[in-house]
Amino acid sequence: MSLIATVPPHVPFLDEIAARWMAGVGDDPQRSGDGLILLPSRRAARALTEAFLRRADGRPLLLPRIAPLGSLDEAGLALSGDMALDLPPAVEPLRRLATLALLILRAGDAFGEVLSLDQAWPLARALAELMDDAEWAECDLAETLPLAADGDFAEHWRETLRFLSIVTSVWPAWLAEQGVMNPAARQVALLRAQAARWRAAPDAESRLWAVGFTDAVPAVRDVLAAVLGRAGGRLVLPWVDLSLDEAIWVALPDGHPQAGLARLLGGLERTRADLAVWEGTAEGPVSCPAGRGGVLARALLPAAALGDWLRDEGAVALDGVSVLRAADQQEEAAAIALVLRQAIVTPGRRAALVTPDRGLAGRVAVELARWGVVADDSAGEPLHATPPAVFLRLLARAASGGLSPVALLSLLKHPLAACGLAPGACRASARLLERALLRGPAPRPGFAGLRDRLAAARDDAHGALADRPDAPEDLAGFVDRLERCLAPVLGFGAAESRPVGDLLTGLIAAAEALAATDEKSGADRLWAGEDGNALGQHLAGLVAFCDVLPAQPGWVLDGVLTASMGGLSVRSRRGLRGRSENALHPRIFIWGLMEARLQSVETMVLGGLVEGVWPPATDPGPWMSRPMRARVGLPSPERAIGQAAHDFVACGCAAGEVVLSVPGRRDGAPTVPARWLVRLDAFLAGRGQAVPAHPALAWLGRLDRPVEAPRPVAPPRPCPPVDWRPRRLTITEIETWMRDPYAIHARHILGLRRLKEIEEPADAADYGTIVHAALDRWCRQPAGERADEAGLRALFAEALAEARLRPALAAWWAPRLERIASWVIATEAARAAGEGAPIVLTRTEQSGKATLNDLPGGPFLLRGRADRIDRDAAGALVLIDYKTGTLPNRKTVVAGWSSQLVLEAAMAERGAFGPELAGPARELAYWRLTGGAEAGKILPLAEGDALAALIEGAWESLRGLIAMYDDPDQPYLSHPHPGESPRFADYARLARVAEWSAARDEAAP
Repeated sequence: MSLIATVPPHVPFLDEIAARWMAGVGDDPQRSGDGLILLPSRRAARALTEAFLRRADGRPLLLPRIAPLGSLDEAGLALSGDMALDLPPAVEPLRRLATLALLILRAGDAFGEVLSLDQAWPLARALAELMDDAEWAECDLAETLPLAADGDFAEHWRETLRFLSIVTSVWPAWLAEQGVMNPAARQVALLRAQAARWRAAPDAESRLWAVGFTDAVPAVRDVLAAVLGRAGGRLVLPWVDLSLDEAIWVALPDGHPQAGLARLLGGLERTRADLAVWEGTAEGPVSCPAGRGGVLARALLPAAALGDWLRDEGAVALDGVSVLRAADQQEEAAAIALVLRQAIVTPGRRAALVTPDRGLAGRVAVELARWGVVADDSAGEPLHATPPAVFLRLLARAASGGLSPVALLSLLKHPLAACGLAPGACRASARLLERALLRGPAPRPGFAGLRDRLAAARDDAHGALADRPDAPEDLAGFVDRLERCLAPVLGFGAAESRPVGDLLTGLIAAAEALAATDEKSGADRLWAGEDGNALGQHLAGLVAFCDVLPAQPGWVLDGVLTASMGGLSVRSRRGLRGRSENALHPRIFIWGLMEARLQSVETMVLGGLVEGVWPPATDPGPWMSRPMRARVGLPSPERAIGQAAHDFVACGCAAGEVVLSVPGRRDGAPTVPARWLVRLDAFLAGRGQAVPAHPALAWLGRLDRPVEAPRPVAPPRPCPPVDWRPRRLTITEIETWMRDPYAIHARHILGLRRLKEIEEPADAADYGTIVHAALDRWCRQPAGERADEAGLRALFAEALAEARLRPALAAWWAPRLERIASWVIATEAARAAGEGAPIVLTRTEQSGKATLNDLPGGPFLLRGRADRIDRDAAGALVLIDYKTGTLPNRKTVVAGWSSQLVLEAAMAERGAFGPELAGPARELAYWRLTGGAEAGKILPLAEGDALAALIEGAWESLRGLIAMYDDPDQPYLSHPHPGESPRFADYARLARVAEWSAARDEAAP
């Protein structure tokens, strides 16, 4: 019997291994435990155990020893005997990375400017991976590195190689001094020792199988060769394509699905003629139609063999394969969830999503929960994305950012935040803090800024909301409590540096204080479960091993945490958070590529088939280019493409129904379909065929569609009782009342106020406030003592400083304000020299009120504030309105849509601003003050009789408007005049303007 065998793609690999192993002992469950089976990974070992259990079908069974060859230190099987005790221990990964980061920080500008630890850590990780690659490839860098950049290479590569001398000199000396080994070097030594041990006893009768290997580094090949040298040894490979021409086989490119197997057989000095084919037992399961593997193999032939496509142009059978071309990631996830949900309708049918995209896996899990299906992502989740890790990173950002509103709220609204309160009470207090102190422009950094806001906040903002299930703490008390919790990290935003261990210790102390509830300690909440335990161990290692690093500023802490957790994953059961263990569905799986290898189900979805995801983007790393890696003898990055291609073909044959899924857009950008899918489409197109589309997208289109035909949303028509309607408004609200009556209803009847944005940026309104404040101070000075141009500029500078804008915006606005000052001085001089009675009195920011009587609903109070009112020697008034934004045109003013200034004149005639400013208006003017190329501009309105008629008409129109809304049948419509809708509508979302206006536009002829 041949010592090497291969399993065709349509035969479930692990089930065939279990069947052949049991057949070797006559299905005797007591003899089946004699022997050892080696597999490439822990996940494959667990899957083989499940295959044996399926084979036993409930009968008691002794399992053979099943060991993952890539984890000898973790297997607990002591395969290499006493050799493991003779070797130095492996260096702790965090200790190695911290020491390498120190060397990089000390390197200066050898390969670019690296100033902080968060920049050095990723480079240290890449350097560690480079050393591991060299150890696995058994490449002597001391010999090959000096020649890596000879020839036409850029000078920076030579600088980088000079720095890499630490790999061949400094680092080996450090390892020897510490008495440790690189982890990969220790694994290689263990593998070599195990191979030597097995070669020393070639006649041992115990069965020894190595199964499932698709490629192998030299040390693993040595072990496999030793397995073949044993009397009971056997090597079983996944599908090896026996149809490829030998000339093509020996020259397969690294990106081909069979390239790894070709390297493996070549390294073992075996050929495909040495392989036996295990076709599977007659009663055994079949994962897919027998011809599918051949079709995929032909479609993915290397470029040199594509002439085979013309050899037989007949139709090919691709039964059970379909494609899902979604518009984007979300549609892809929803459609995949439908495919999986549909599959498990059949009793006993298993379905799996296979994807390297962890984001897609999470989306599908969420979509499946819609039907109560809990699917667990067995590939785990990145450590930095687990809840406790996110909590620590948010805390680091908030501390280093001076407690900026967004960062602080992100921290306080995390589920782990409690501040010593019940979680619900903490959340309610955070909402109160947000509403009272953190909306609008950002406060000053730190707790000083919060207390400034607290002192200035309105009294009603301090109260609790009555409809909340959890009552918030008093706001002042909550700020004090929060300050006590965050005391260990206060000052992290300063420029001063601290030891990295002190930064981490302070962060952990603050996190535990912040996570504590009224019933549990913060440590019990933070470090519980698989994810908390993994994070705790990681942080303990960081604190212990980062003592060698130089002091760092606190603002690098978030970057250090993220970089140090890069590439680490935790086998937490994310899908079961908050659920019972029994909630996990037994027939739905979500696998990464490693987890999916060698496994089979009835329905399999291959998700995320786009370039850069599956296959992954190839990156040689920051330390060497591709030609340099080839020159020193390191494997090419394209080998990862070949492994991904093998996974694609293997998964494509691992189920009777296979769905190939590709999103059209990813993260908002168009995608390029995976090269294998493009090849398959081209291969089939030459035969007049195509991969059929899966109907899941059609199902998705009908999923949330209402049973009846959709009905357009009608605009709101609230008609509150007359005694609920407002009897007092400001002049500015009159314009809103005309353009958007619903806004008046929402504000004054429903009592709703628009919340300010968090960290609201300064805008035109702030610019206008500065201009109004400076001109108000200037105009309040006695006419003969008013400051000159320099003095007015100083007043503008003073108002700008009081606004506390960010420096860049203040520097942008300052020249504009200076130009406004010059324009105002020149304009005032021209007005003083002009015709007409001289101005004898000027008042600014004058508040006034006037009552309109004899209305159906009773008296109505109109209030307003005039920017500026001048009175001349004849008693006539000049009203000026400052505008720093867009001016209303004269047509809209005359039509009554922009009547603010005209109504101010009507109020002045009725003595609303006091006796000294009572009288007729001789002039109304808008001053547009932008400070741009045209610093200012005056827009005068009507004069003489036309002005008097305009003022009287505006007053009567106001009376008519009030009387119209005194009718109980008059609704407060939203945007009743589309041509005169407001530019800024605070209540447009509440009124669903987008929905009903779109329906109205569609209905219009």
